Amino acid sequence: MNSVHQQAKRNLLLWTLIAAAVGLGIGMIIGRFGFCTEDGNQNVSGIPESLVQDGDPTISPEIISQIRSENIRQYLRELSEYPHLAGTDADYKQAKELHDFWKSVGLDEAFITPYDVLLSYPETEDESKMNRIFVYNSTNQIVWESALYEPILDPSENKSNVVPPFNAYSAPGDISSMELVYVNYGRVEDYRWLANSTNINVTGKIVLARYGKIFRGDKVNQAYLHGAIGIIIYSDPADYAVDGENSQVYPHDWWLPDTGTQRGTIFLGQGDPLTPGYPATENAYRLNESDSEAELPKIPSHPIGYGVAKTLIGYMSGAEVPQSWKGALNITYKYGGQLGNSGWRIRIRISTKNSKRRTYNVFGIIRGRIEPDRYVLLGNHRDAWVFGAIDPSSGTAVMKEVSRVMGNLARTNRWRPRRTIVFCSWGAEEYGLIGSTEWIEQYVKNLGSRAVAYLNVDIAVQGNYSLRSLGTPLLNSVIYDATKKVPNPDEQELAMKTVYDKWLSSFPDTDNKLPRISNMGSGSDYAPFIQRVGLPCLDIRYTFDSNKYKISSYPLYHSKYETFKVVDEIMDRGFKRHRAVGQTWAELARNLADSLIIPFKVEDYAHKLQSLVKQLDSDFGALMRKNGIQLDLLYNASSLFTSETTAFQKSVDSVNKKDPFAIRKINDQLIQLERAFIDPQGLPGRPLARHVLFAESSVNTYAGSSFPGLADGMFEIEGSPDEQRRWEIVKKHFTVILYTIESAASTLREASRFMPL
Repeated sequence: MNSVHQQAKRNLLLWTLIAAAVGLGIGMIIGRFGFCTEDGNQNVSGIPESLVQDGDPTISPEIISQIRSENIRQYLRELSEYPHLAGTDADYKQAKELHDFWKSVGLDEAFITPYDVLLSYPETEDESKMNRIFVYNSTNQIVWESALYEPILDPSENKSNVVPPFNAYSAPGDISSMELVYVNYGRVEDYRWLANSTNINVTGKIVLARYGKIFRGDKVNQAYLHGAIGIIIYSDPADYAVDGENSQVYPHDWWLPDTGTQRGTIFLGQGDPLTPGYPATENAYRLNESDSEAELPKIPSHPIGYGVAKTLIGYMSGAEVPQSWKGALNITYKYGGQLGNSGWRIRIRISTKNSKRRTYNVFGIIRGRIEPDRYVLLGNHRDAWVFGAIDPSSGTAVMKEVSRVMGNLARTNRWRPRRTIVFCSWGAEEYGLIGSTEWIEQYVKNLGSRAVAYLNVDIAVQGNYSLRSLGTPLLNSVIYDATKKVPNPDEQELAMKTVYDKWLSSFPDTDNKLPRISNMGSGSDYAPFIQRVGLPCLDIRYTFDSNKYKISSYPLYHSKYETFKVVDEIMDRGFKRHRAVGQTWAELARNLADSLIIPFKVEDYAHKLQSLVKQLDSDFGALMRKNGIQLDLLYNASSLFTSETTAFQKSVDSVNKKDPFAIRKINDQLIQLERAFIDPQGLPGRPLARHVLFAESSVNTYAGSSFPGLADGMFEIEGSPDEQRRWEIVKKHFTVILYTIESAASTLREASRFMPL
């Protein structure tokens, strides 16, 4: 017993000495690297200077100057040489080539992430089953049928594996109708006009709509909701060849020829239709295609060019439409109804089938030297409907060049960013943002705690006029600062030295005398980053003069004629605008990845919130007050948020930049601000759309909507059959918004001020 007692005493003494040594060591660390002085500031003498420095100021001009137009041109030539539709062999081939490129230019790591998802393809082998439109006479003889493919207009298009025009995820079917009804753009207001002004009912009929104004999937959905059995969608020259049928068109100009046809998805969701909310991994649970939760289209849909549309309109009867419904075809636009000759009918044969296929995301990484656990993400999708020289390969080519420059600097130890930069190449974006959404669903927790921002370039150049940007407000100052450093690619505009100068001149925001940054909808891969993660996002591209050309998109959008030839010889000779986009993109990433304090300006968020409240009041204020909603509460919440951002900005401006702990705390608060506007329950009726301020419109997926839950709830609410129930939903969501704004404001406070004042 005595020996045991002595051993216990020795053990106690040993542990006491260990504890004293550890305590002494900790004390020495604290004494060397920091202690609080009487005024509460951290003394951090001895901290390595590199931990508390901004990046090398000479790197910004060096990166900008190294972006080469000729490299981008060569990359685009290679990327757009052949069709590269998602889920095909060409999809993997490009993914592997990009992976190998990133390894070759000095990125620290590159890898491919596959997902097995539901995609959609038309019949291409059996001509008797291929998608087609027919017109029959009263004796059931075919008097007209549509072409199966767009004709070759330039030798560069003469390639195999060109998919014929189709709408992805269209319901298959062989349908006929004695009536064809023209519904203008196929919007809610167009059907309302038909019902109120003409008494035309489209139930049981086929409708004809023109592309533009809203997302094609919303056109199909509205046709279905109004009882149509099928829809044909065409590109009117008023929207895609502004001089009408007399336009100089491709291959001589960028305007759409009469045979050009816009392919595209009509799926309204985001991500794999069969695994909503969760990643499409090998062992994922998958819905049946018939499940309502899959939200697949319910009626057949088929796209056509305006040459075909002119023929169909020529067969139509009915009264002439009003001026606002007329396009630019040299024909009388009619509402339709019975085809012009008694007993005639129109038939749509759709054999499009859904198929489980593998698509691929590719990632290239430059690890951060100080904060490798903070990610700045640059993204572009890789898949195209055909050649994709504009959408998306112009963006892919620019991303390759940005990664080449940055990778080379990192490989030669000339530069390494403070934070990690991740280059992201998404698969199957065209089908419904599938690659990006699946990845986000798989890594949402990681991204929510570590990602700084997402910078998207879907298309680098869709016109040669000026930069345009969509974005969330924390990145406003970042894009303004970047564009002030990039030379205007149009050297003849001597009065406008920079991209910023041209942007401000072209698209000014009249409210603040700065270049306009528009709200984001759901038109590209930034959408799931905003909606699922709450990540600050930007989307940039060079565009056309939208003040001059009132068109919905660049004219050759998603057609076979979107070739390298049109980019190289017509849209951006010399690739100077591609270079300017690359320079801007690179500077955005460098600033976010290299600045000691993340360059978000929280006061910009407050200004945006105030403008959203005023816009809501202008649009719906009287109606809300009439139904007992106290809009003053929203003004008060906005004012509270503004006060908190002002106080927080003062703390940012006065922070001790020699204290890495203070810097990390500030940066953590900046990163979490956007996340604070995420409601885990989602918007009413849209559980996967979770940002209470920014989301796509429920009637136009392309368009952004402020306070989308309220805007959706009050859309045509007066006189609706369930008006009272809808008002209860609006009132509940209004209180959620109040809470969310107040909660977001609290993220900017010190811990001692978490409780409301």
